[in-house]
Amino acid sequence: MDKVVHFEVPFDDGERATSFYREAFGWDLNPMPQYQYVLATTTPSDESGRAGEAGGINGGMLKRQGPIQAPLITIGVDDLDDALARVEKLGGTVAIGRQPVGNMGWSAYFHDTEGNLVGLWQNA
Repeated sequence: MDKVVHFEVPFDDGERATSFYREAFGWDLNPMPQYQYVLATTTPSDESGRAGEAGGINGGMLKRQGPIQAPLITIGVDDLDDALARVEKLGGTVAIGRQPVGNMGWSAYFHDTEGNLVGLWQNA
C-alpha cells in the first residue's frame, strides 16, 4: 500500500505565505532558493528528514504555476514509472512526467479520474 508522504501548498507571494503558515500554525519553513521551494516542517523529523511522528506529514510550498494551482498531496511509490503507467491505464493523465529532485529522488504529477492533481515521489 502506497501512502501519503508529502504535501504542497502553492503561493502567489512567498513571503506572505510563509509568514502566514509560520504564525498561524507554528510551522518551521526553510527556503531552498536553489529549488525555488520552501520546506515545511509540521512535525518533528527523523535523521532522514521524514516525519518522526506516526501520521505526521511534512511538505513544502512553491510558486503557483502550471498545473499546481491548489494544495495537493504526494504519494510515495517504489517505482515512479510503474505508478504513472497504472495511473494512465486506470484513466488518469500525466500532468508533469518524471523529474529529478537534486540527488534525493524523482517526482511526477498526475490528474486522477476526478480531475484532481496529485503528486508522486520515488526516493533515490
